[in-house]
Amino acid sequence: MDQNYNFGFLDEHSKRAVRRALLKAVSIPGYQVPFGSRELPIGRGWGTGGIQITLSIIGKEDCLKVIDQGSDDSVNAISIRNFVTTCTGVETTTDSEAATIIQTRHRIPEVLLRSDQILVLQVPLPEPLRMVEPLESVTKKMHGEMDYAAVWLALYENIVRIGEIELGADYPVMAEDRYIMQPSPIPRFDNPKLNMSPALYLFGAGREKKIYAVPPYTKIESLGFEDYPFRTEDMSGKTCCLCGASGVYMDEFFDSGTGEKKYQCSDSGYCQKRRKRIKNGK
Repeated sequence: MDQNYNFGFLDEHSKRAVRRALLKAVSIPGYQVPFGSRELPIGRGWGTGGIQITLSIIGKEDCLKVIDQGSDDSVNAISIRNFVTTCTGVETTTDSEAATIIQTRHRIPEVLLRSDQILVLQVPLPEPLRMVEPLESVTKKMHGEMDYAAVWLALYENIVRIGEIELGADYPVMAEDRYIMQPSPIPRFDNPKLNMSPALYLFGAGREKKIYAVPPYTKIESLGFEDYPFRTEDMSGKTCCLCGASGVYMDEFFDSGTGEKKYQCSDSGYCQKRRKRIKNGK
């Protein structure tokens, strides 16, 4: 840890303010809690909301994992990991099972999380009603009155135009039959992982100055109709070219050498650990 920084970079008053907002968010699943977003030495759009949450809850005994769209090695993930370790000195890992705090952008790890783990998601746009209503004052009223007819209408219009609900990410969910919530731009494949999970999910939007949460064992249901129910991306028949895994979320690419379409685990830590086990004959 660099002694020129306060532990967790933020001053203690700022961290307490974030933790107070988190307590309210955990008490009301899916409800967006305003908070005083602080300045960080990272450009807007790099996940400042999620970083502030991580810096406010992390302790010296924690083990941190940072992923960006499933990868531990992207510029975003490496930069955030280096920043947090510089001002905390905590242990880091690429193994989601070894981490106590996982900060992520656009993915939830493949291995199911435990009750002693916290997943912090970076959120660019926390308001699920923004696609139907541009005014913040109106969306607040709609949430208060549970007036979500416009969202259902937007989904129905999507079906009429395209024949299905064409939302690859940011697929809205209902938290505890009360608040429609933005699950962050995770793929639809990850939405079911939120439902009744033993882990704590914390969502931070720095630019929008909003925090919300999904406490352990919370009912989370992706929106859908009886005749057009919610469905995830179809990964059947696809196998990772590196570790041989199936039934997990895959990235698609073309092999420039052969010109063939191939698939690879989006969760790089999961893929790496699986390859290591195969190499060791386990």
